Amino acid sequence: MKIIDQAIQKGQTALSEYESKQVLAHYGIPVTRETRVENRENLGEAIKKIGYPLVLKGCSPDIAHKTEKGLICVDIRNNDEAFAAFDKIMDGMNGSANSVLVQEMVWGKRELVTGLTRDPQFGPCVMFGLGGIFTEILEDVVFRVAPLEKRDAMEMMREIKGCKILDAVRGMAAADMNALSDILIAVGRIGLENKKIKEIDINPLIISGIQLVAVDALIVLE
Repeated sequence: MKIIDQAIQKGQTALSEYESKQVLAHYGIPVTRETRVENRENLGEAIKKIGYPLVLKGCSPDIAHKTEKGLICVDIRNNDEAFAAFDKIMDGMNGSANSVLVQEMVWGKRELVTGLTRDPQFGPCVMFGLGGIFTEILEDVVFRVAPLEKRDAMEMMREIKGCKILDAVRGMAAADMNALSDILIAVGRIGLENKKIKEIDINPLIISGIQLVAVDALIVLE
């Protein structure tokens, strides 16, 4: 893909969140509505385009762990909050290729993770499991070698220990399993068709109503 080739030519070892989501969207994976802003003058127009409530994030191919670095501000509801958050994030980026992602706030109590790792022996392998900030603690994930068929994706969903999170629970509708299987299949396709991609991390993939939305994403390059 052009966006990957351009990143490699620039010497990037990863795509920014914005670039990563452009790749995902190209393969039909639903992502947040968002726009990238490089200065205060363009922030107001971005706010009008996306609408409150908002999330603002530092956006750079050099920054992988935005939460730990204080580069995310969520549930922003007015211009004063938005401009203060913008200034704080830009100040905290320490000279990285600075821009701020202005993103819709996606609501959902259930968070999943999916992604891909390129195994030296088996090639691209798709990962799926429970997501959010506790992914590394819970370690409730499963893997399949790409390409995936519908059956493989459906089996992965039921193999995690927390699989009941996908069902109707506590007044929340069941997740759209067909849409989720399409996402897992698409992740495998990305790995198979783009040899320069080493890893994909989509976390969280939020269940919002019955819809699924990739809220954060990182693609690491070979």
